[in-house]
Amino acid sequence: MTWRRAHSLKWRLVRRLLALQAATLSLLVILVIGALYLGGHLFNFESEDVTVDVLKSAVTRDPAGRLVLQTTPALTKLRSDVPDLWFIVRDRLGHTLTEGAPPPHFARIGDALDDVGNARLGWNLGDPPRTNALIRWVDGAAGQIQIATGPGAEAPLSWLVQGLLIVFMSFVLPALVVMGLATIIATPIVVRRALAGLGKVAEQAERIDIERHGERLPTDATPSELTPVVAAVNRALQRLDEGHVRHKRFLGDAAHELRTPIAILQTRLDILPDSAQRARLNEDVARLAVMAEQLLDLQRIDHSTEDFARIDVVTISRRVAADLAPLAIASGYQVAFEADADEVAAWGDQSALERALANLVQNAIQHGGRHGTITIAVGRERTIEVADEGPGVPVEQRDRIFEPFCRLAPRERGAGLGLHLVQEIVRRHSGQIIALDPAAPGARFRITLPPPAIDPSCQGIMLT
Repeated sequence: MTWRRAHSLKWRLVRRLLALQAATLSLLVILVIGALYLGGHLFNFESEDVTVDVLKSAVTRDPAGRLVLQTTPALTKLRSDVPDLWFIVRDRLGHTLTEGAPPPHFARIGDALDDVGNARLGWNLGDPPRTNALIRWVDGAAGQIQIATGPGAEAPLSWLVQGLLIVFMSFVLPALVVMGLATIIATPIVVRRALAGLGKVAEQAERIDIERHGERLPTDATPSELTPVVAAVNRALQRLDEGHVRHKRFLGDAAHELRTPIAILQTRLDILPDSAQRARLNEDVARLAVMAEQLLDLQRIDHSTEDFARIDVVTISRRVAADLAPLAIASGYQVAFEADADEVAAWGDQSALERALANLVQNAIQHGGRHGTITIAVGRERTIEVADEGPGVPVEQRDRIFEPFCRLAPRERGAGLGLHLVQEIVRRHSGQIIALDPAAPGARFRITLPPPAIDPSCQGIMLT
């Protein structure tokens, strides 16, 4: 199975917003620049500029300092592209270079514009319409010269690309940087606030447990986009609750149905003459009765503490030892009971703890090897230990044996519910059960109960 790395929602949004902003801004700038360029309001890359650019390199000086025109490839191409090409080149010393037929109204205007670096003259209105002209002082191969010229060749596309790059570097890129920084800073804050309600959903989800029915995830604080997901999870929880209730009801009904034939079978065995076969049959019937009671316990058990009261652990343990001693002795064991004190007080459900301890003793009877002593010991610190002298529990299996329907041997008798039931009852009392490493061969289980709680009926502290 391959696992995909989880992606951060906020950084995914940041990347996509940045890409969207960059594309939108770039497209907008291109459209605006194109519209302005086609309308002649931006990048005045007109034909006169082409002529000026060619003449800067073509106009030089002779040894006497006069202006001369060299026939360069660019000038040759310009003359070919513009049959009616005209221009006037002059310098501040009064030297003049003319080609073509300048319009009379532009022929002597350069003298009046010596102090103007760049001027575009002419218009297309009037009768007859006048042509445009460009007068510009430039630095070329002949030094500083003034060029006056009319329409020339079409401006190359590279000039437009260069202008676009200039605009992009001076406007679009800084705007993208500012917008990107704002997006990186603002998006995580917006996402965090938008998804703040998911924190409540996560907290509620952590509290969901198989024994806490009716728990649902809140939908009032979740974003509308995630509400269908949360609602689907709640519907799944509803189905799980219903299935769990049906499961427990089935266990209870099955256990109740089993109790009657088990009781009838026990009655019929009691009238048989004593024999080894009858003893083995009684063990089997007792095992069936225990299994039915375990199923009923699983159906009855809950985690409420309403029926908790002050109990004496020593009395409970002694009663269980006395009740199961005949069964243990009939199975080949001896039974020993030990207590470090005459009374050890605790707070809990007496009948539930009796069932838990009885399951531990019955587990020892079933797996103790039918020899040795089964010992029940009560400690001052509210501990109850049940030990036998059988084969014991392998170390690697000690965490699994409390799982429901877990059996160490595939063909082992029993349903594997006893230790799981013990663990559930002990958890209900906020206690702990562990399988210890015994000093002698055999299995050894220890139940540890918490200190006595405050008795709500008398507002006093239950002390041992």
